[in-house]
Amino acid sequence: MAGPLTATVAGAEKEAPQRVALYMRVSTGRQAESDLSIPDQRHQAVAFCKARGWNVVAEFVDAGLSGTDDKRPELQRLLDIATGGGAPFDAVVVHSFSRFARDHFALEYHVRKLRKHNVRLVSITQDLGDDPMSVMVRQVFALFDEYQSKENAKHVLRAMKENARQGFWNGAAAPYGYAIVAAEQRGAKTKKKLAIDPVESEAVRLIFKLIREGDGTSGPMGVKAVATWLNDHGYRTRRGARWGIGPLHKLITCTTYKGEHRFNTKVWKTREAKPESEQVVVPVDPIIDAKTFDAVQAQLKARNPKSTAPRTVTGPILLTGLATCASCGGGMTLRTGKSGRYRYYACATCAQKGKSACKGRAIPMDKLDTVVTDRIADQLLTPRHVEKLLTGLMERQTARDEDHAQRLRALKDKLNDAEERLKRLYQAIESGIADPGDPTLKDRIAAVKTERDIAQIAHDRAVAELRPDARITEDKIETAVAVMRANVLDGAIPFRRSYLRALIDNVEVDDTEIRIHGRTSVLERLVMGKGMAPAGVPSFVRKWRARKDSNL
Repeated sequence: MAGPLTATVAGAEKEAPQRVALYMRVSTGRQAESDLSIPDQRHQAVAFCKARGWNVVAEFVDAGLSGTDDKRPELQRLLDIATGGGAPFDAVVVHSFSRFARDHFALEYHVRKLRKHNVRLVSITQDLGDDPMSVMVRQVFALFDEYQSKENAKHVLRAMKENARQGFWNGAAAPYGYAIVAAEQRGAKTKKKLAIDPVESEAVRLIFKLIREGDGTSGPMGVKAVATWLNDHGYRTRRGARWGIGPLHKLITCTTYKGEHRFNTKVWKTREAKPESEQVVVPVDPIIDAKTFDAVQAQLKARNPKSTAPRTVTGPILLTGLATCASCGGGMTLRTGKSGRYRYYACATCAQKGKSACKGRAIPMDKLDTVVTDRIADQLLTPRHVEKLLTGLMERQTARDEDHAQRLRALKDKLNDAEERLKRLYQAIESGIADPGDPTLKDRIAAVKTERDIAQIAHDRAVAELRPDARITEDKIETAVAVMRANVLDGAIPFRRSYLRALIDNVEVDDTEIRIHGRTSVLERLVMGKGMAPAGVPSFVRKWRARKDSNL
């Protein structure tokens, strides 16, 4: 009986791994920063291997990464080495199977893949063999680990949503234009909130101004043009990179800037949007007023090439893309008589789908063109009427003076702070405390200088906004109106069509009346631009006829 027993023991010793790799992981950045869990895992794993006479030949550490998927750089490196042929180790030792994976499918997949290359996965707290019972127990452990992970995630998300409801910041980097500041102390925890950064917020205001109005030499700019302008003028992101279309579009569409930061908007794994019922709106101090923010969103929507057919911009007809049927809302397109001598604007819905879709209507092209341009010139584009429409804006200009004063004070404080820090660095060099040849000191001085220069530019821009030439006045209105009237009534049709599309939203044709719709924000930009047509196509937001008492 001694022979077979001896053979079994010898076989077991032969199969025991001699070379092992340690894999360690913690889930959160806080655990990684505390540097407690990883050393403890290493200590226990080394002791476990030493007791068995195993030689540790490699270590792999993923700090601050979730175990719910296998997208971890060190884990992938370990798997590549283990399955690449000629692996330098016979086993992978982990504190528990949950350190390797918290997804039962991923765990079982990688265990079997490692086994095919003669590499075992060994847990020091769940020491199991390879028999069917051990395999089943390991799978049960994996299911419990996955369940526990999902339960923990659910409770953590619930706590974070409540924290957001109370107006506090849950972590991550602050959006450009904001800084994270301590709000209050609750026990050992410091609650934080978003606060406006005086310097970065000026760049945000500039970006929205370029989108809406341009830089004074052109009309409103598109996202690509703004990115180019910022890069050409030396503006950089928080990390010092050049502005790109993607980050810039994300910035100008982020509701945080109008005071509504949204938390829990996407599934972190798939980046799929969550329904609004699961999102939490966190109130923050706005950098951009809601009206300006919404106007920029309308501009972006209107400029979307999917929203406007090319023929409505490049066609030879004055009101193509503007004239609509009052009955069905469809466009009014050109129709000609049999001889081609007479031309009409006719309802496209009726022409294409028949009278069951819309009863249809038609109006001579020359008549509609004349009526629309004459009414715009004679009833809308008069100094008195434009001034009346912009009364609210002129009142808001006065109200913004106090806001500008606060911005200037904050920017001045930021500028003085940078100057003071630079002064202290120079004093340290003069007094012999610091070595002027130290490269670290040189880098620090350069960084503070850059910060000071950026603050100075932001301060100068804020001062420029208070200049009289940056405000709407009666004289500006009168000058701009004269230019606008001439652009509507005179010139080639392509130019007049482009100008009308910039000035109004649409012309609604009914049996007894014609209604012209537009927005005061467009008039504001035209007046500031001395009547020059802004680029792009306005959105279809109807505001001039809110009470149906003008511009018929």
